[in-house]
Amino acid sequence: MTQLSKEKSLAILRQMMVIRDFEETADKLCLRGKVPGGMHNSSGQEAVAVGVLSALAADDVIATTHRSHHHTLAKGFTPKSVMAELFAKSTGVSGGRGGSMHLAGVERGHFGGNGIVGAGVGIAMGAALGIQQLKDKKVAVGFVGDGGMNTGRTWEAINMAAIYKLPFIVICDNNQYAVETFVGRVTGGGDLAKRASGFGLPSFNINGQDVEEVLKYTSEARDRALAGEGPTFINAVTYRYYGHNVGEKGQYRTQEEIAEWRTSKDPIDYYTGVVLERKFATQQEIDDMRASVRKEIEEAVAFAESSPEPDISTITYGVDSGKLGVQL
Repeated sequence: MTQLSKEKSLAILRQMMVIRDFEETADKLCLRGKVPGGMHNSSGQEAVAVGVLSALAADDVIATTHRSHHHTLAKGFTPKSVMAELFAKSTGVSGGRGGSMHLAGVERGHFGGNGIVGAGVGIAMGAALGIQQLKDKKVAVGFVGDGGMNTGRTWEAINMAAIYKLPFIVICDNNQYAVETFVGRVTGGGDLAKRASGFGLPSFNINGQDVEEVLKYTSEARDRALAGEGPTFINAVTYRYYGHNVGEKGQYRTQEEIAEWRTSKDPIDYYTGVVLERKFATQQEIDDMRASVRKEIEEAVAFAESSPEPDISTITYGVDSGKLGVQL
């Protein structure tokens, strides 16, 4: 892949910073009771979300998982609208009716987060079928965690996509733990890409901490899909720094393991080094970027706190009106 421009590189770095600051801020607010119903923090997985969405067009479709804040922000939804949804406010992306696990904006190609394991793959596959039937020049991407790699609906969707050569990309946002279970303990054969390749589609295991590697493989998959060559499976190996959900008392991995990923494999630290090495920014400019991100997230929290709750008259919001959320 041709080296990214300075503008693109800085935009990618800033978007990863936005996601990290958003998640860590929301995590604390959740513990204070500001985010009803809990949430699933994606800190550490920013490069997968930003790398994938940076390779897509604005009208390409995504469907995702219960852990979907990072995908939604990378899709272009504002921190204000996502934070407001977490607060169950009417200005949220789903009008305050979806909450953390059901962020959506169908009119912008976001077919939603989903609490059913593996469901995002099936939903995105259906979108890809519709895209093919309409002869649209776009693709659908289904995100799934490693926990969805042993569910039937995931592979049924991949099988159908392969048969019909759908414009479809499956991204395994593989943070290596399905709640408390390490992927290596429950994956027959041990190689997710090899398993997917048995369905006759290009399949890759990649470094999900390197945003440019993620972007490269997704871009190539999109090109193949638009050329009529069918789906691609990408297993992007990443890591989540926090528990499966906020407040989890995790005893299934060591603090040393978490610290190793944070200190030597962090996607933001790595890409900051890339940007500095290419002389796209100085350290002071990086610091200024972090400060501007902090201000943006603080404004998002203030917006969410001051926004009104959904009116009772909107209880069927998105059904009768045909509109799934307020976009900012």
